[in-house]
Amino acid sequence: MRPFVTTVNNVTTTSPVYVTDIYTAPTNIALNVVVTGTINYTVQYTFDDVFASGYTPASGNWTDHPSLTSQTTSKDSNISYPVRGIRIKSNSGTGSALFTVIQSGGSVS
Repeated sequence: MRPFVTTVNNVTTTSPVYVTDIYTAPTNIALNVVVTGTINYTVQYTFDDVFASGYTPASGNWTDHPSLTSQTTSKDSNISYPVRGIRIKSNSGTGSALFTVIQSGGSVS
């Protein structure tokens, strides 16, 4: 899949949802956040069907990533199991967080 790159930069801003391919095996999702200035951010994922009729991310069931919750510095991590969507949200601050997601997996024969 193509990399997803987005930026959040003020209080309570939430990025668009990156929709993953749940049928790719093995699941390998790289997460990277690059901080500029002062910002507190959290990366979240969901198991909700983001394509369901009437689904809205604002009312979805989001889980905070265990190593990317309330962070203030540049970090990277991963998700090694299928999730349906990933996003980043700004909790506070005046800086910005550049968020990159790259999903790979499976093999080409």
